[in-house]
Amino acid sequence: MAIEHNSLTVEQVTAVLEGKRVLGLPREIQEVRNAFAAYEQVPLWQPHNPNHLLAAHGLLMQGLVDDAGRWRRSGVGIYQEQQLVHMAPPASQVQRLMSDLLAWLKQSTVYPLVASCVFHYEFEFIHPFSDGNGRMGRLWQTLILSNWKPALAYLPVETVISNQQSDYYAALSAADQASDATGFVEFMLQALLAAMQEVVLATPENESLAPSRHQVGTKLKLTADQLHVFEHIDGEMSLLELMALLNRKDRTKFRQQVLTPLIEIGLVEATIPDKPTSSRQKYRLKRESVAT
Repeated sequence: MAIEHNSLTVEQVTAVLEGKRVLGLPREIQEVRNAFAAYEQVPLWQPHNPNHLLAAHGLLMQGLVDDAGRWRRSGVGIYQEQQLVHMAPPASQVQRLMSDLLAWLKQSTVYPLVASCVFHYEFEFIHPFSDGNGRMGRLWQTLILSNWKPALAYLPVETVISNQQSDYYAALSAADQASDATGFVEFMLQALLAAMQEVVLATPENESLAPSRHQVGTKLKLTADQLHVFEHIDGEMSLLELMALLNRKDRTKFRQQVLTPLIEIGLVEATIPDKPTSSRQKYRLKRESVAT
């Protein structure tokens, strides 16, 4: 995790996350705590949900700005070394522009990897908040990617961009001037590739890049029964087969306590979603890239 303009070292960040006292600027320490708390919530948010996006900004900027979790009400711009590189749209247009962008994200058929980069650019172009737009854009791109492939939640995107910050701002500025996000998308794809290569090089050959079901379930704080079913779903299984995993007999309670929460969280899906009571209905893992 890297935060722009934050001078804390990796060792200091680790100490902050462990609850130890650290000699540093209070604002920078708060930034670290907020960022960690926000990234912990990534599995619970939906990329196209405006309320989730506002909640994420509220968490990321808590104690740092007065309007955390609210759209900006004044004009803002992107500055690099005191030079204006982008003037954002008027505050009066922010809510409409973000509504359109999130609607596009929900309905888009663009390949998710590319869509995440397009969203990143459009988000930074709109600059919907008074502060924290850069880290929010990168957080939300991570969320989009992890919704597509859960293993991508662990990519060090922040660090890679931090190491190429001048090129990052140059790509944003060039896209603005050309009214075309292609160059920025290409830059971000290269940054993501670098992040993936960094992870691969740091991962032992016998270790899966994807988190295990147990890791995912524990992080999401599933109940013991929910976790057991999540860990033991094999291919497509009927309701009775799932109930048998827990030796359950009551269908209604099983649905309420186990199956429905797993579906709502996005871990399990029905094979015939438009006919929930079909006799041919079965259930399977929704996130197939989770390690088994």
